[in-house]
Amino acid sequence: MAATVNLSSTPSNPISKLPSFSLNSPQKTSFSLFPNSSSFPCKPFSHSLKSQFITSSSKNPISDLFPPNKSGPEGDIVSSFSDDDDKPREECGVVGIFGDLEASRLCYLALHALQHRGQEGAGIVAVNNNLLQTVTGVGLVSEVFNESKLDQLPGEMAIGHVRYSTAGSSMLKNVQPFVAGYRFGSVGVAHNGNLVNYRALRAMLEDNGSIFNTSSDTEVVLHLIAISKARPFLLRIVDACEKLEGAYSMVFVTGDKLVAVRDPYGFRPLVMGRRSNGAVVFASETCALDLIEATYEREVYPGEVLVVDKKDGVQSLCLMPHPEPKQCIFEHIYFALPNSLVFGRSVYESRRVFGEILATEAPVDCDVVIAVPDSGVVAALGYAAKAGVPFQQGLIRSHYVGRTFIEPSQKIRDFGVKLKLSPVRAVLEGKRVVVVDDSIVRGTTSSKIVRLIKEAGAKEIHMRIASPPIIGSCYYGVDTPSAEELISNRMTVEEIRKFIGCDSLAFLPFDSLKKMLSTDSPKFCYACFSGKYPVMPREVKVKGVGDSMDDGLNTPLASIDGLWIKGPPNFDLEKEIDPLYQESKI
Repeated sequence: MAATVNLSSTPSNPISKLPSFSLNSPQKTSFSLFPNSSSFPCKPFSHSLKSQFITSSSKNPISDLFPPNKSGPEGDIVSSFSDDDDKPREECGVVGIFGDLEASRLCYLALHALQHRGQEGAGIVAVNNNLLQTVTGVGLVSEVFNESKLDQLPGEMAIGHVRYSTAGSSMLKNVQPFVAGYRFGSVGVAHNGNLVNYRALRAMLEDNGSIFNTSSDTEVVLHLIAISKARPFLLRIVDACEKLEGAYSMVFVTGDKLVAVRDPYGFRPLVMGRRSNGAVVFASETCALDLIEATYEREVYPGEVLVVDKKDGVQSLCLMPHPEPKQCIFEHIYFALPNSLVFGRSVYESRRVFGEILATEAPVDCDVVIAVPDSGVVAALGYAAKAGVPFQQGLIRSHYVGRTFIEPSQKIRDFGVKLKLSPVRAVLEGKRVVVVDDSIVRGTTSSKIVRLIKEAGAKEIHMRIASPPIIGSCYYGVDTPSAEELISNRMTVEEIRKFIGCDSLAFLPFDSLKKMLSTDSPKFCYACFSGKYPVMPREVKVKGVGDSMDDGLNTPLASIDGLWIKGPPNFDLEKEIDPLYQESKI
C-alpha cells in the first residue's frame, strides 16, 4: 500500500526534522511548506555573489586552480569522446504527468521532444490502482516503446526519462526511471543531473547495510528515502534532498502522488505546465509541453519541491536558505532546442544575439555565412543579419546516421565527419566563408570541418564560436572531457587557430556574454568557462569510460570502479569514506 500524505495538516512554518545520520555536509538545510504554489515566496534571491573570471585569451587559464600534474577535479582519465563527435554530451531529460487517462502515451510523446537530451536509453513508469508499472530499454524512444508496451502502462500518472550516462555505465539496469519498494509502498524516480557527493553517500549507505543494484548516482536517492525516519512520505524526499550535493532535477511517483524537485542552485532546468483538462505536466524543457499541448506556467524554482495529488492539487515546499541560482549557461549555448524557454529565456533569442555579438566584436570581410548544423544555425543567422552578409547552407547534415556504423577496412580520412556533414561546393567554392559553431571542445572535429570546407574550394575560412573558450570539465550533469583534453585549456586562441587550420578564429567574449544576460548574469553557472565551481566536487567523479551496453549482469565491478578518477588536490577520499570500502574497490 502506497503511503498517503495529508499536506493540508502540515504546518507552514519550517519543518522540524527527525535526526538522521550525518554525511559531513558543509551546511545543513531546512524546508518550509507553502500551500499556495502560485505565490511561491522564494522566487527572489537576495544574495549577490560576484566572481572574478579569467580572460579567454590566456594560455592554460585553469592552471592557477589546479596544478599541471593531473590532480585537478578531472584527474587522469581515458577519453570517452569520439573524434567525430566532439561535443559535450547531453545530460538527460525527465517528464512527469498527473491527472490524464493517457498519461503514459503523453509521456512517450514528451520524451520524443526531449530525445536530444539523451539517446542511450528511455523508460516510463505509470501508476494504476496504486501499482507502479515500468517499461525501460536501451535505445531511442521509438525503439524502446511500441503500442503493446504502452498498453502495459495504464493510469492517470506517469514519469519518463531519456538518458545519457553522465553517471554509471551504459547498461540496461541503469536505465531510468528507477522503481523501488520499501516498507511503506513503492516509489519511482527519474533524475537529470549529477551528484558530486555520490560516492561518499553510497559508501555510507553500504556501511549501514544497503545493497546497490546499479552504478548510477540516482539510486542513492531511493536508499536515502527508504532509510529516512521522517513521516509522511513527502518529508522523506525532503530528508533525502538535505544530503544531496550537486545538480538534480527529479520527478518522483508514488501510488497517489507526483513530486518534482529541483536542487537549490537550479543547475538543470525543470518547468511546469498544464493541459486543458487540468493535467499537470513537468518536463526538462518547454518543447515537451508544446508537443503534448500543455500550457507553460512557470519554472520549478531552485530549491522547490512541488507535490501533486487529487486531494490537495499542487502544493509547494521551499528549500531554505537559498544560495544564488547557478543555472547552466550551456543549455542556451548547445543543449536545449531553440524553440524552448529555458530559465525563463528564449533559447532561440539567446543564440541569435550570440551571433550578433560575434559579428559586432569579431567582424571580418566575407562573402557568405554558414553554420555547423544544427546547433550553430541560429547563431549563424544572427551573425549574418548583423553583418549584412547572406546566410546559406554550406554544410548539410545527414539525419539518418545511427549510433553505430561499419567503417571501411581501408580507412577514409575524416570518415565519421563526412558521414554526418557534407559540404556544398556551389556555396563554398571561391568564397570567403564565415563558419559559425556553438563551441569547440577538443578541436578535433573543428579541424576536420575546416578541411572539408577547404576541399570544397573555399578561398578563406573564418571560424566564429558562439561561446567563450571551454577550460573546465562539468560536474553537474554534463559529460565533458577532462580539462587537459580541452583545447582552450592548453592553447591560446592563436594556437587553436593554427591547429584547426582556419584563417581566423574568434570566440564569444566572456564579458559580452554576461553583459547580454544583464541582471540575470549572476544566476548562471560559468564553471566550464572560468573553472570556478559553485559546488566544488569534494570527491571523485564518474565519467563514461569504456561504457558497456549489456544486460547489467556481466559487467565486472572493476570496470565500474574504473569510471572514477581523482578529485581536487585537497580531497582526502579516505577521510570521506570507510577505509574498508576503499580496500574493497567497489
